[in-house]
This record gives sequence, C-alpha cells and structure tokens, in this order.
Amino acid sequence: MALFGKHTYADLTQLVRACQAQRPKAQRLFYERYKRRMMGICIRYAHTEVEAQDILQEAFIKIFSHIHTLEKPDSADDWVKSIVVRTAINYYHQANRRQERFVAYDQLTDEPVSDDYEEWLTQHNAETWVLLLSQLPDAYRLVINLYLIEGYTHAEIARLLGVPEATARSQYSRGKQLLVNLLKKNGTERHELFG
Repeated sequence: MALFGKHTYADLTQLVRACQAQRPKAQRLFYERYKRRMMGICIRYAHTEVEAQDILQEAFIKIFSHIHTLEKPDSADDWVKSIVVRTAINYYHQANRRQERFVAYDQLTDEPVSDDYEEWLTQHNAETWVLLLSQLPDAYRLVINLYLIEGYTHAEIARLLGVPEATARSQYSRGKQLLVNLLKKNGTERHELFG
C-alpha cells in the first residue's frame, strides 16, 4: 500500500530518505505532512498569523537544510517539532530585542494559583486557548507554551531560553497568574476553572 499520496513511499523512513536525497516531490509531501500541525505550534508562539507563517517558513528552511543530519528517520516527528519550537523561541528572542514588553507588578496578585486549571484547558478548544495565550506578554506566553503544551521541564526551559531556572519558574508562575486574571476578566470564575 502506498502512503503519502500517489507516490510510492511506504513509510516515513522512505519519505525522509527521499528528502535527504533532495527529491522535490518528497520534500513537498514531507511539508504537507507537517504543515498543519506545525502551524498550530507557530500560532501559539506568534502575535499574528503572519508572524506564525514566518516562523513556519523559517523552520522548514532549517528542516530541509539539516534533514541530512537526521540519523533515525522514524524520529522525524519529534525532530521536526523540536526545530519548529526552537525556531519560535529564536523568533521571540529577536522580537524581544527589538521591543521589550513587561507587565506591571500591580497586574499580579498574591493569590495562589492551583494547578487544577489544567483540567479547564483540556475542556476548551484550541481557539480559546490560543486567544487567551495571545493576550499574555511574550515572556510568559513562551514559558506557558513550553511548560504546559510542549511538556518541557523548568530546567529544559531555562536551557532553551538561556536564563536561570528560577527565572523560568518565576515567569511560569506569573504567567499562570495572569492567565487566571484573564480568565476571570473574560467571565470564567475560579469555581468554573478549578472544578
């Protein structure tokens, strides 16, 4: 049985090997395989859809420039996702150098935030989640995405961002608090959020 359209790539390994041989049809199929999922990741990190498209384009340039280094073609899914996330982080760093965005401490409260809100996140669609995340300042949105959605640890986030682990934890905590404040502002009460 031929997978990946009309072409005769029986599995992901064959498709990756064809991409490594720089076959344009295979590259197009590879791009089509990942573009929708990876665009979803890019949208979570970007301010606009245009920025997300720029991140995706930059990521695929990197992917096709380095696909020859992929030794285990069956790990392509994780490899592609990793490159897209790193490209989004690099985009964030470049944008952050151009314009610093900070949140006033008076927007934060000392009210502790429970981790039970994760249940709320799984009950709402991606559009709602992306809309709420887009309202967070860049640094907080980045850490929330990396921790909650991508599943990185605080130590891994600190390494990716080049900051101390305490900073990554602090940004996550503050971002979580801002997210709760946004939810309240948009009509979601704590009892709805935390079950």
